Amino acid sequence: MIELGKYAGTVLAAYGISLALLVGVIVQSVLANARARRELQEHERRG
Repeated sequence: MIELGKYAGTVLAAYGISLALLVGVIVQSVLANARARRELQEHERRG
């Protein structure tokens, strides 16, 4: 593994937080896309 020295905990925590935020943004985007598609389909169905 890469030697991170005395800041290993801080660096790994920053990577972990960044990864969690990135996953959150992706999940939020996918859910918003699904919601928008449903709303568009409903709007098109109604006319």
